[in-house]
Amino acid sequence: MTSNQRLRRAIMDPKFTRFITTLIIINAILIGLETFPSIYEPYHMVFTIIDFVILGIFTLEVILKIIVHKTSYFHNNWNIFDFVIVAGSIILYSTPYVSVLRIFRVLRIFRTITTVPTLRRIVSALFMAIPTISSVLLIMTIIFYVYAILGTSFYGDIAPEYFGNIYLSLITLFQIFTLESWASGIFRPVFAEATWSWLYFISFIVIATFIMINLIVGEIVNNAQKISDEIDEDTDEIKEDTSEIHELRKEIREIKQMLQEKNS
Repeated sequence: MTSNQRLRRAIMDPKFTRFITTLIIINAILIGLETFPSIYEPYHMVFTIIDFVILGIFTLEVILKIIVHKTSYFHNNWNIFDFVIVAGSIILYSTPYVSVLRIFRVLRIFRTITTVPTLRRIVSALFMAIPTISSVLLIMTIIFYVYAILGTSFYGDIAPEYFGNIYLSLITLFQIFTLESWASGIFRPVFAEATWSWLYFISFIVIATFIMINLIVGEIVNNAQKISDEIDEDTDEIKEDTSEIHELRKEIREIKQMLQEKNS
C-alpha cells in the first residue's frame, strides 16, 4: 500500500470525520461563550490559543484532502465551501477587518453540514427545491399584494394602524402569516367593526400559511426522498459489484485448485 493510499484511508476513516465534527462543535461552543464578557475577558488568551489550534487542524485537514484528491478536490461544492471558509479565516486572521473575520469564524459552524451526510442530503434537497420555491414565492407575493390592497380598501378606516396604507397592510399580513398574535391583536378589533371580516382573514391564512407553506415543505421532502433513492440505488450497485468480485475470486480459486490437481 502506497503512502497516498494510506493517507486516503486515514482521511476517509469515520473516526477522522467524527474528530473533525467534534472540533467544529467545540469551535461553535467557544464562539458562543465569547458573547459573554464575564467568561471571555478573563480567558481571552486561552480562547485565542484554542481558536488558533482549531484553525490549524482545519487547515491541515484541507491540505491533506488536496494532497489525496488533487484537482478533483475542487470538483465538489462542499469541498470548495470548506476551502473558502478556512482560507478566509487564515487570510483575515491578522488583519484589521475584525468584523469580516468574525463572519468567517461563525461560518465555520456550517462545516458541520459538510461532515454529516444526512445534513448534506437535507441541504441538497433544499437547493433542488429552489426553482419550485421561487414559483411558490412569486404566487405568495401576488397573494400578499392583492390582500394588502383589499385590506387597505376595507379596513383602512377601521384599523389605520394596521391597514392605513399598502405598506402597513403588507406588514400586518406578514404578522398574520406567521400566526403571531393575529387573533387578539388584529382580527378581533376589526371583527368588532366588520363582522364579515373573518372571510378575509381566514381565507388569507388558509391560502398563504397552510397551502403555500405545505407546497414548499412537500417539494423539499420529495427531493430528499429522491436523493435517498439515488443513494440506495448506488449502494445496491456497489453491493452487486462486490458480490460479483467475490464470485470471480471464488471461480479463480477453483480454477487454481483444478490446475494444481492436474499438475500433481
